[in-house]
Order: sequence, then structure tokens, then C-alpha cells
Amino acid sequence: MIPVIPRPTLGFIGAGRVARALAAAAAQAGYAVTAIASRRLDAAQRVASALPGCAALPIDRPEDMNAVFSHADLVFLSVPDDAIATCAAHLAPRTGQALVHCSGASEVGLLAPATQHGAQIGGFHPLFLFAGLDDDATRMSGSAITIEADAPLSDTLHGLARAIGCHALSIPAGARMRYHAGANYAASFLLCLLDEATWLWQAIGMPEDDARDAMWPLVMGTLNAARERGLAGALAGPVSRGDASIVTRHTEALASLGDHHATLYSLLTLRAVRLARQRPHADNAALDAIAHAIAPYLPPAPPEGNP
Repeated sequence: MIPVIPRPTLGFIGAGRVARALAAAAAQAGYAVTAIASRRLDAAQRVASALPGCAALPIDRPEDMNAVFSHADLVFLSVPDDAIATCAAHLAPRTGQALVHCSGASEVGLLAPATQHGAQIGGFHPLFLFAGLDDDATRMSGSAITIEADAPLSDTLHGLARAIGCHALSIPAGARMRYHAGANYAASFLLCLLDEATWLWQAIGMPEDDARDAMWPLVMGTLNAARERGLAGALAGPVSRGDASIVTRHTEALASLGDHHATLYSLLTLRAVRLARQRPHADNAALDAIAHAIAPYLPPAPPEGNP
């Protein structure tokens, strides 16, 4: 078994928002963050200056990244997805060290070149929207971190997640694209839905600032209800009441606007129907009527046998 110490020294290749927050959170939890490397030395210095005993390392050539392994046992590759494979090809961690990327979408297998030198590889993806704010490290506490690694690195990463106040989840190899697509719905796509709501309210003459201010109590109330009662239990609106006539009038009004407004509404209503069917004593006849009402606005189903 490859030895990976339970509380390793940490290093980062990349000095962006993720590295800044993770490094700060780990240091606050008592981990020694010993090196930050970046093509932009000023960015590495900004992160390192807030961490005791942390070196800022320049990357002028790809092979310069390996200097991090002279300082740290566990190195996080916190670079854009398109750069992960290129970086990994130039990295040569040693036996007893580990290389871990912070991407939710890229497969851990991209780090495979590091295993030729006896190192372990893994993924460590926080389910958190890093805003680049000074308190990102604090606000991240309570989030989930999805981990993909073999033992003993898996145990080490789970320990780090717990130490920074996060909940560790595991993900199997080969599942990252579906996992990351799901994360998009909970983050960026949620913003897209709020943008659609804002657009519709602006279309009837409501000022944009008023529209956005008005939605926050509704949004936060919905999220709080979902946390307390579950997604199906928090469902409100015409689908939850089985009101097919309102859904029909909604789709007609949105279809008159052109574009894809009625299609988006109908696709989401289809999911709302599925949630409503999970509730005790669901009125399936009323939900069938809603499904029938939105059918004309849904994209055609793919031919049988296609995904």
C-alpha cells in the first residue's frame, strides 16, 4: 500500500478562487499550506502572503510546476479543466505524495501520468460557488465536497473535508459528467431560471431592480421550505394544486411571446408533475391533465432506442 500521511502538507498549482479559499480553510483547520505556484507570481504571492510559512512559486516553464512537490505531500491542481491534462503530463510527484484536481467535470484519469512515479491521484470538488470574496473560506463550511480516490488517499481527503467543516461525498469513476451536470442545475441553471422570471416581469413593465428585489423573499422561502420539507413537499403553485386550466393559460401566454419561453416552462412543468406524483394522496388524474396541457409545447421525444 502506498503510504499517504493522514495530515499532509498541502500545495497548490493555480492561485485562483478555489485555491485561495481551500488554502485558507485548510490553514484555519491546522494544515500546513506550504506552497502556491502560478504562472502569475503576483497571484501566488497574494494567496501565500495570507498563509504562515507558505512559499509563492513562479511557473515560467511547465516543468517548474514540480517545485511544489519539494514543499508539499499533497498537491491540488486548481487550474481550468482544459489545462489539467497538459499540466499532469509535466508533473512527477514521488511515492508517498499525491496529486488531486479540483474539477467536478474532468475525470481523475487525466492525472494518470503521475502514477508512473508512484504517486496517488484523486479528485476533490467542493460543491460551492466560489465568488472570489474574502470570506469564501468561511462560507464554504457546511458545503459538500465530492471525493474520488483510492485508499489511503481517500481517507486523507475525507479527513481534510471534515476538518474544514464540509461533508464528504464519494463519486465512482466515470460518473463525473452526470455529476457535474447535476451541479449546474443547482447553481448556474438556478440563476438562469431567475433571469427568466426577471425577464417576464420586465416584459410587463416592472423595473429590473424591483423585479429582482421582489423575487428574493420568494426564492429564499422556497429554498428554506425545500430544506425542511423536501423537494416534493415544498412544491407550490398550479401543479401542486392540480390546476390544469392555469397551466394551460400560462403556456398560451408564454407562447405568444415567441422564442422558447413556453417550451422552457413546459419542460420544467413536466418535472414539477413528477415531483407532485411523489406526494401522498397525489391527484394523478389532475396531473395527467396538466401533462396533456403542456404536451404541444414539449420538444418531440427521441426515436425509441436513442438516449
